[in-house]
Amino acid sequence: MRGYLSSTYLIALGSNRRHCLYGRPRQIVRAAMEELAALGTVIARSPIIATAPMGAAQRRFANAAAVLDSEYDPPALLAALKRMERQFGRRPGRRWGDRVLDLDIVLWSGGNWEGRGLTIPHPEFRGRAFVLGPSRAIAPGWRDPISNLSLAHLNARLTSPRTLLR
Repeated sequence: MRGYLSSTYLIALGSNRRHCLYGRPRQIVRAAMEELAALGTVIARSPIIATAPMGAAQRRFANAAAVLDSEYDPPALLAALKRMERQFGRRPGRRWGDRVLDLDIVLWSGGNWEGRGLTIPHPEFRGRAFVLGPSRAIAPGWRDPISNLSLAHLNARLTSPRTLLR
């Protein structure tokens, strides 16, 4: 449902399958970033990075993040993102399998959200460099409402080399 107040969202984008119209995963992610403008105002777009496959996926991913101001509430935005995935050719499949487009709400300016089929912050984003890297590039100071750590801090925790204690 569209409301009167605007909210800000951090959206993660990913692709690892070609599309007959859009081309390779990098071009799909770029096109999806442009399509997000139909849902509000895109404030920032991260660089697109290449990442290793995860889970059942077989191919490398193109990943990115975008900051979106939108009048949609979280469930309405999720429904719109799922429609966009289908418009790009995503079909139901196994978890973490290959996909033309994956769009996830990672953070929301309203803090936490718990509803049917949607949890914000995204429950697994803190352990995913392919989400934190692009997100940190465009919103380093945005704080996780659960840990109160910034995206820059979460990314550093995840990616910094650790020394072994003896």
